[in-house]
Amino acid sequence: MTVTWRFVPFDALTTTELYEVLQLRTEVFVMEQDGIYQDMDGSDHQAVHVLGASDRQLVAYARCFPAGVKFAEASIGRVITRQVLRGSGMGHKLMRQAIACVFGQWGAQPIRIGAQARLEKFYLQHGFVKAGLPYIEDGIPHIEMLRPVY
Repeated sequence: MTVTWRFVPFDALTTTELYEVLQLRTEVFVMEQDGIYQDMDGSDHQAVHVLGASDRQLVAYARCFPAGVKFAEASIGRVITRQVLRGSGMGHKLMRQAIACVFGQWGAQPIRIGAQARLEKFYLQHGFVKAGLPYIEDGIPHIEMLRPVY
């Protein structure tokens, strides 16, 4: 599968791209994970959106923030791949792209995430380490993780 990656500020998203992003986030975070929460949290306009598309369909997505928006450090969130692609390595490609987005936009620096606890091993493979106590967010166990600058 060939994936085209783009890093897009909120104001440059087309209405079609925004619709696809919100649809995929709803499919995963609300429907699949049975989470009742406000996905549109008022932060999208401060993010650079990582879009991975194949055959004109959004297959992977994350949003990246500069330091001082979500955490003191730069951050990555809303990391998603389509359910049919899980286990294919697409999530790892997405994380490499998201880290590259942060570094390309704001320079090499530490990155902090609020990871779902069940995905801790996944994020360890990308240089993140546990950086806090477990907590519950939207009914799901999470852990803060930090990726130092290497």
